[in-house]
Amino acid sequence: MLLGSTGSIGTQAIDIVRANPERFRVVAVGAQGSDPALLAEQAVELGAEAVAVADATAVEAVQLRLFAAAKERGWDTGGFKMPKLLAGRSAMAELATYPAHTVLNGITGSIGLEPTLAALKAGRQLALANKESLIAGAALVHAIAAPGQVVPVDSEHSALAQCLRSGEAERVAKLVLTASGGPFRGKSREQLTEVTLDDALAHPTWSMGPVVTINSATMVNKALEVIEAHELFGVDYDRIGVVVHPQSIVHSMVEFTDGSTIAQASPPDMRLPIAHALAWPDRLPGSARPVDWTKAGDWHFEPLDETAFPAVALAKDAGRAGGVMPAVYNAANEEAVAAFREGRLPFLGIVDTVAAVIDAAPGGYAGSGGRPGSVADVLEAENWARSCARQLVLDAPPI
Repeated sequence: MLLGSTGSIGTQAIDIVRANPERFRVVAVGAQGSDPALLAEQAVELGAEAVAVADATAVEAVQLRLFAAAKERGWDTGGFKMPKLLAGRSAMAELATYPAHTVLNGITGSIGLEPTLAALKAGRQLALANKESLIAGAALVHAIAAPGQVVPVDSEHSALAQCLRSGEAERVAKLVLTASGGPFRGKSREQLTEVTLDDALAHPTWSMGPVVTINSATMVNKALEVIEAHELFGVDYDRIGVVVHPQSIVHSMVEFTDGSTIAQASPPDMRLPIAHALAWPDRLPGSARPVDWTKAGDWHFEPLDETAFPAVALAKDAGRAGGVMPAVYNAANEEAVAAFREGRLPFLGIVDTVAAVIDAAPGGYAGSGGRPGSVADVLEAENWARSCARQLVLDAPPI
């Protein structure tokens, strides 16, 4: 089952399914509804039994596209069965309970938390690409997830999961996440004062959506991955580090207590971690091309400049505070990124705004007193953070 099927993760997952029809069958697809034609084509091509559209206003367009695509494949002569159509905010969560072995959650944003919880409650294996499920709702996820039920899809966490199979948990000394450094690797804080939107969107390695690309430029994306690594693998924040690796070949590493470091290396291609999550714990032959060891190459590793890029240290503080503070961090960042994209906030103002929101957070949002007991608790904290961030942007000097 694919949630977020029309996005980058979803479309690459479908590529993997197409290449391995004897191994995988997609029983249902779901998406926000921004691309009705693609969603309908996916459903018909894959023979999906159900389709979910989170945006209720897009349902009619999806339905029309479904009829057109199905008719081309013989629906009106009985040669094709129309899938069941679900619509609205709860559609994805309902879809996540449909009979399936694995639910791939590739939804972007906090809307992905409810489908995550629904899939776990239904006993499905969860291939998780939705960061917000663990950043905003880790306590809710841990309360119901069985050991091994959540399999990471992000390349860094997939790499860590693979490396961790090399030794016992008590022998792990440190987790090391690699970062490409984004478009501003090596620049000082002073050099970042005049950064433009086009500068921030010019990622040297990965092709991603604008929000994730900007998060990579600020290192917020890596900061969120640190929180996710802590929640996935139970390693405390003092033993999780970040190193800059511009070639993006080594995706993460695990250092063991005997001094050994195990690294997972492959050319940057998300199809490999997606395939690994779908086939977990097996490996799927031919998922992606390997490193070409017949060619000379250099791999560089550099320490993260936390003065120029304070996002990681800030995220660790939010993670240590616990409760809904990681959700506050993430929501404040989303608002700040939106303001930067609209020209209302300078580049450095993104993380500065996140820091100010965390400083202003009510005491009840930190520690055990702020531990969320429901999705509603998470949304309340996020709404507060967004409101606070918007006000800070309004109060900031014009740029």
